[in-house]
Amino acid sequence: MTASPTSLTPNTSFRRLRGQRSAAEFAALVRRAAREIGETVSCDARYIGRVESGEIRCPNYAYERVFLHMFPGHTLADLGFSPREAVRGRDRDRGRDRRAFMAGGSATVAAATLNLGLLGDGRRVPAGRPGAAEAAAVEDAVRRIRLLDDRHGADGLYRRATEPLRTAYALLDAGATRQSTEDRLHKGAGELALSVGWLAHDSARFDDARSHYAEALATARVSGDAGLEAHAFANTAFLARDAGRPREAVRAAQAGLRAARSTGSARLMSLLHLREANGWAGLADRKACEEALGRAHTEFAKGPSAEDPEWMSFFGEAELESLESRCWSALGDHGRAARHARRAADLQDPHFARNVALYTAELAGDLARAGAPDEAAWAAGRVLDHLGEVRSARIRTMLQGTSAALVPHQRSPRVTAFLHRHART
Repeated sequence: MTASPTSLTPNTSFRRLRGQRSAAEFAALVRRAAREIGETVSCDARYIGRVESGEIRCPNYAYERVFLHMFPGHTLADLGFSPREAVRGRDRDRGRDRRAFMAGGSATVAAATLNLGLLGDGRRVPAGRPGAAEAAAVEDAVRRIRLLDDRHGADGLYRRATEPLRTAYALLDAGATRQSTEDRLHKGAGELALSVGWLAHDSARFDDARSHYAEALATARVSGDAGLEAHAFANTAFLARDAGRPREAVRAAQAGLRAARSTGSARLMSLLHLREANGWAGLADRKACEEALGRAHTEFAKGPSAEDPEWMSFFGEAELESLESRCWSALGDHGRAARHARRAADLQDPHFARNVALYTAELAGDLARAGAPDEAAWAAGRVLDHLGEVRSARIRTMLQGTSAALVPHQRSPRVTAFLHRHART
């Protein structure tokens, strides 16, 4: 139920209701309201932007119920939406695809809908020069991948997601009809490369991830997109830390900070300082790590802003706590790390299932190494509860490390129960 890209009328009524909140903050309120009435919606900052731009002229029935619950006494018209009958029938093909995506029920089925016009034999031949519709399709693919990763983790999704990425770059090579569309395609293809790279990263395919991140960085440099460049360096720093190259992590984070200064986003600066702090921790430089953490907290305290990139919707207080926890863990202060990991797990929105499992896995590992085996076994058992829904090689590797750390404590019934359960999985 979307409007033609050339006939969008901004929804100013809905924008007024958002008030001073950022799009990401408002999206979180929407998800919370949905849970209050038993609905499930995958609302993020991008969805709010599509509503406010007029691209979504009328919400689907689930969103309708949520919005009317949030604003009692209002009608859809009061919220700035068009009557459903006025927009029914537009973009039918896209609507069928979206229904398949939402009803698929598994990462593999849903990933198959990340289709940007692939031919049956896998060749990518854009029909003519790409326009706004193709740019929107690339942007939508990015959003879908992120939603699937939040829910299911990367395993089983990565291979499927590489095809839309190749298509996006084929569209870019074909040359857009307008410069504004060309800019959107550059940004969309770069963000898609980063999303696919992250899937490789979280699946422990580090070489593939490094290649995708480099591709995104090259795209950012060609298009002069400082925000995309900062994002690419942030991911590269994270990968370097996980791959055991802490000095590279520091250098990549610092390069990202230089690129991010022109974006005006304090939250982006905060994340990059945290990436730098993790690199210093890997180098066992406690003083430099603490200084970078201090800068990260200072930037974070400035709060969200309209300049924050949409991809940073995951970066709230929970992620801040998690990244700080990893610093203290790398420095060997596992008790302090566990305190931050516990806060991360407690603060995380349940909507981000992968992150809930990730933070709890971090907590379990730190508790095991801090001399609290029973509590570690309990936390690790919670992670196992999530593994039916979340598939992440990184999380499984963390659990293996926790299991090894708990082996000397097998006299504890709780530890023994976890070790037996973990062995079965």
